[in-house]
Amino acid sequence: MHPVLFLENHYIPAHVAYTLLVVVLLALLSFLATRRLETYPGRLQNVMETIITTLNELLQNTMGHHARRFFPLIATLGIFILTSNLLGIIPGFESPTANINTTASMAVVVFVSTHVVGVMTHGWKYVKQFLGPVWWLTPLMMPIEIISHLSRPLSLTVRLFGNIMGEDIVLAVVLLLVPLLVPLPVFALMIFTSLIQTLVFMLLAMMYIAGALEEGH
Repeated sequence: MHPVLFLENHYIPAHVAYTLLVVVLLALLSFLATRRLETYPGRLQNVMETIITTLNELLQNTMGHHARRFFPLIATLGIFILTSNLLGIIPGFESPTANINTTASMAVVVFVSTHVVGVMTHGWKYVKQFLGPVWWLTPLMMPIEIISHLSRPLSLTVRLFGNIMGEDIVLAVVLLLVPLLVPLPVFALMIFTSLIQTLVFMLLAMMYIAGALEEGH
Protein backbone atom coordinates (compact mmCIF):
# COMPACT_ATOMS: atom_id res chain seq x y z
CA MET A 1 0.00 0.00 0.00
CA HIS A 2 1.30 3.44 -0.91
CA PRO A 3 1.08 6.20 1.70
CA VAL A 4 -1.57 8.86 1.14
CA LEU A 5 -1.03 12.58 1.75
CA PHE A 6 -3.14 13.66 4.70
CA LEU A 7 -1.79 17.05 5.82
CA GLU A 8 1.17 19.13 4.78
CA ASN A 9 4.32 17.03 5.23
CA HIS A 10 2.35 14.31 7.03
CA TYR A 11 1.47 10.95 5.52
CA ILE A 12 -0.85 8.18 6.65
CA PRO A 13 -1.18 4.66 5.17
CA ALA A 14 -3.76 4.12 2.46
CA HIS A 15 -5.81 1.66 4.51
CA VAL A 16 -6.11 4.20 7.34
CA ALA A 17 -7.23 6.92 4.91
CA TYR A 18 -9.87 4.63 3.39
CA THR A 19 -10.98 3.52 6.87
CA LEU A 20 -11.55 7.16 7.80
CA LEU A 21 -13.44 7.63 4.55
CA VAL A 22 -15.76 4.72 5.40
CA VAL A 23 -16.30 6.03 8.93
CA VAL A 24 -17.16 9.53 7.69
CA LEU A 25 -19.45 8.12 4.98
CA LEU A 26 -21.35 5.91 7.43
CA ALA A 27 -21.62 8.71 9.99
CA LEU A 28 -23.00 11.05 7.33
CA LEU A 29 -25.54 8.48 6.11
CA SER A 30 -26.64 7.79 9.68
CA PHE A 31 -27.11 11.51 10.33
CA LEU A 32 -29.09 12.06 7.14
CA ALA A 33 -31.28 9.01 7.80
CA THR A 34 -32.11 9.92 11.41
CA ARG A 35 -32.22 13.72 11.52
CA ARG A 36 -35.91 13.73 10.53
CA LEU A 37 -37.49 10.41 11.42
CA GLU A 38 -40.92 10.06 9.87
CA THR A 39 -43.81 7.62 10.25
CA TYR A 40 -43.76 7.16 6.50
CA PRO A 41 -40.02 7.04 5.84
CA GLY A 42 -38.27 8.38 2.80
CA ARG A 43 -35.90 6.32 0.68
CA LEU A 44 -32.77 6.73 2.81
CA GLN A 45 -34.58 6.15 6.10
CA ASN A 46 -36.33 3.14 4.59
CA VAL A 47 -33.02 1.64 3.43
CA MET A 48 -31.37 2.18 6.81
CA GLU A 49 -34.35 0.72 8.67
CA THR A 50 -34.28 -2.33 6.41
CA ILE A 51 -30.57 -2.86 7.10
CA ILE A 52 -30.99 -2.48 10.86
CA THR A 53 -34.05 -4.77 10.91
CA THR A 54 -32.23 -7.45 8.92
CA LEU A 55 -29.21 -7.32 11.23
CA ASN A 56 -31.45 -7.45 14.31
CA GLU A 57 -33.24 -10.54 12.99
CA LEU A 58 -29.88 -12.20 12.30
CA LEU A 59 -28.72 -11.54 15.85
CA GLN A 60 -32.03 -12.70 17.31
CA ASN A 61 -31.84 -15.97 15.38
CA THR A 62 -28.20 -16.55 16.38
CA MET A 63 -27.92 -15.22 19.95
CA GLY A 64 -31.52 -15.30 21.17
CA HIS A 65 -32.29 -13.01 24.13
CA HIS A 66 -28.67 -11.80 24.22
CA ALA A 67 -29.05 -10.15 20.80
CA ARG A 68 -30.04 -6.68 22.00
CA ARG A 69 -27.06 -6.53 24.36
CA PHE A 70 -24.50 -7.15 21.61
CA PHE A 71 -26.31 -5.53 18.70
CA PRO A 72 -24.20 -2.32 18.73
CA LEU A 73 -20.92 -4.26 18.47
CA ILE A 74 -21.97 -6.84 15.88
CA ALA A 75 -24.01 -4.45 13.73
CA THR A 76 -21.21 -1.88 13.69
CA LEU A 77 -18.68 -4.50 12.64
CA GLY A 78 -21.01 -5.86 9.96
CA ILE A 79 -21.87 -2.50 8.41
CA PHE A 80 -18.25 -1.33 8.49
CA ILE A 81 -16.92 -4.56 6.96
CA LEU A 82 -19.51 -4.65 4.18
CA THR A 83 -18.96 -1.00 3.26
CA SER A 84 -15.19 -1.48 3.31
CA ASN A 85 -15.43 -4.59 1.16
CA LEU A 86 -17.63 -2.88 -1.42
CA LEU A 87 -15.43 0.22 -1.54
CA GLY A 88 -12.70 -1.78 -3.30
CA ILE A 89 -15.05 -2.55 -6.19
CA ILE A 90 -15.00 1.13 -7.21
CA PRO A 91 -12.05 1.70 -9.57
CA GLY A 92 -9.41 3.88 -7.94
CA PHE A 93 -10.37 2.92 -4.39
CA GLU A 94 -9.02 0.24 -2.07
CA SER A 95 -10.81 -1.85 0.52
CA PRO A 96 -9.59 -1.13 4.06
CA THR A 97 -10.31 -4.79 4.76
CA ALA A 98 -7.75 -5.75 2.11
CA ASN A 99 -5.10 -4.75 4.65
CA ILE A 100 -4.26 -7.20 7.41
CA ASN A 101 -3.91 -4.41 10.00
CA THR A 102 -7.59 -3.51 9.60
CA THR A 103 -8.86 -7.08 9.85
CA ALA A 104 -6.51 -7.83 12.77
CA SER A 105 -7.79 -4.84 14.74
CA MET A 106 -11.39 -6.03 14.38
CA ALA A 107 -10.42 -9.60 15.26
CA VAL A 108 -8.68 -8.37 18.43
CA VAL A 109 -11.82 -6.41 19.40
CA VAL A 110 -13.92 -9.59 19.04
CA PHE A 111 -11.33 -11.68 20.93
CA VAL A 112 -11.07 -9.26 23.86
CA SER A 113 -14.83 -8.71 23.96
CA THR A 114 -15.44 -12.46 24.09
CA HIS A 115 -13.31 -13.02 27.17
CA VAL A 116 -14.35 -9.81 28.91
CA VAL A 117 -17.99 -10.89 28.51
CA GLY A 118 -17.12 -14.36 29.79
CA VAL A 119 -15.45 -13.03 32.94
CA MET A 120 -18.20 -10.44 33.54
CA THR A 121 -20.90 -13.10 33.19
CA HIS A 122 -19.34 -15.97 35.16
CA GLY A 123 -16.59 -14.35 37.18
CA TRP A 124 -13.50 -16.51 37.57
CA LYS A 125 -15.67 -19.60 37.01
CA TYR A 126 -15.21 -18.74 33.33
CA VAL A 127 -11.85 -20.52 33.56
CA LYS A 128 -13.77 -23.82 33.83
CA GLN A 129 -14.41 -23.62 30.09
CA PHE A 130 -10.69 -24.25 29.58
CA LEU A 131 -10.33 -27.15 32.03
CA GLY A 132 -12.26 -29.92 30.30
CA PRO A 133 -15.17 -32.06 31.53
CA VAL A 134 -13.22 -33.88 34.31
CA TRP A 135 -10.25 -32.77 36.42
CA TRP A 136 -7.85 -35.45 35.26
CA LEU A 137 -8.20 -34.27 31.64
CA THR A 138 -7.17 -30.71 32.54
CA PRO A 139 -3.46 -31.10 31.59
CA LEU A 140 -4.57 -32.25 28.12
CA MET A 141 -7.60 -30.01 27.58
CA MET A 142 -6.18 -26.70 28.82
CA PRO A 143 -3.43 -26.39 26.15
CA ILE A 144 -5.90 -27.45 23.47
CA GLU A 145 -8.49 -24.87 24.61
CA ILE A 146 -5.91 -22.09 24.87
CA ILE A 147 -4.57 -22.80 21.37
CA SER A 148 -8.14 -22.99 20.06
CA HIS A 149 -9.03 -19.59 21.50
CA LEU A 150 -5.79 -17.97 20.35
CA SER A 151 -6.39 -19.24 16.82
CA ARG A 152 -9.72 -17.44 16.60
CA PRO A 153 -8.39 -13.91 16.00
CA LEU A 154 -5.86 -15.33 13.54
CA SER A 155 -8.64 -17.09 11.64
CA LEU A 156 -10.85 -13.98 11.58
CA THR A 157 -7.93 -11.84 10.45
CA VAL A 158 -6.56 -14.01 7.65
CA ARG A 159 -9.91 -15.18 6.24
CA LEU A 160 -11.30 -11.70 5.67
CA PHE A 161 -7.99 -10.18 4.59
CA GLY A 162 -7.15 -12.99 2.16
CA ASN A 163 -10.51 -13.00 0.42
CA ILE A 164 -10.81 -9.24 0.00
CA MET A 165 -7.17 -8.83 -1.06
CA GLY A 166 -7.67 -11.60 -3.61
CA GLU A 167 -10.77 -9.83 -4.95
CA ASP A 168 -8.93 -6.55 -5.39
CA ILE A 169 -6.04 -8.25 -7.22
CA VAL A 170 -8.38 -10.14 -9.54
CA LEU A 171 -10.33 -6.97 -10.33
CA ALA A 172 -7.15 -5.02 -11.10
CA VAL A 173 -5.89 -7.76 -13.44
CA VAL A 174 -9.23 -8.11 -15.23
CA LEU A 175 -9.56 -4.35 -15.76
CA LEU A 176 -6.08 -4.26 -17.28
CA LEU A 177 -6.53 -7.22 -19.62
CA VAL A 178 -10.11 -7.01 -20.93
CA PRO A 179 -12.54 -4.34 -22.19
CA LEU A 180 -14.70 -2.35 -19.78
CA LEU A 181 -17.94 -4.36 -20.07
CA VAL A 182 -16.35 -7.79 -19.69
CA PRO A 183 -15.57 -7.44 -15.93
CA LEU A 184 -19.29 -7.09 -15.07
CA PRO A 185 -19.56 -10.77 -13.96
CA VAL A 186 -16.47 -10.19 -11.81
CA PHE A 187 -18.17 -7.21 -10.17
CA ALA A 188 -21.22 -9.35 -9.40
CA LEU A 189 -19.01 -12.08 -7.91
CA MET A 190 -17.14 -9.53 -5.80
CA ILE A 191 -20.38 -8.12 -4.39
CA PHE A 192 -21.53 -11.64 -3.50
CA THR A 193 -18.19 -12.50 -1.88
CA SER A 194 -18.21 -9.23 0.06
CA LEU A 195 -21.62 -10.11 1.50
CA ILE A 196 -20.55 -13.66 2.36
CA GLN A 197 -17.34 -12.57 4.09
CA THR A 198 -19.24 -9.99 6.12
CA LEU A 199 -21.78 -12.61 7.16
CA VAL A 200 -19.05 -15.12 8.09
CA PHE A 201 -17.20 -12.59 10.27
CA MET A 202 -20.42 -11.59 12.04
CA LEU A 203 -21.56 -15.17 12.60
CA LEU A 204 -18.21 -16.24 14.02
CA ALA A 205 -18.12 -13.20 16.32
CA MET A 206 -21.62 -14.01 17.56
CA MET A 207 -20.75 -17.68 18.11
CA TYR A 208 -17.60 -16.83 20.06
CA ILE A 209 -19.45 -14.38 22.33
CA ALA A 210 -22.39 -16.75 22.75
CA GLY A 211 -19.96 -19.50 23.74
CA ALA A 212 -18.46 -17.27 26.42
CA LEU A 213 -21.94 -16.69 27.86
CA GLU A 214 -22.53 -20.42 28.38
CA GLU A 215 -21.72 -22.14 31.64
CA GLY A 216 -18.54 -24.23 31.69
CA HIS A 217 -19.20 -27.94 32.15
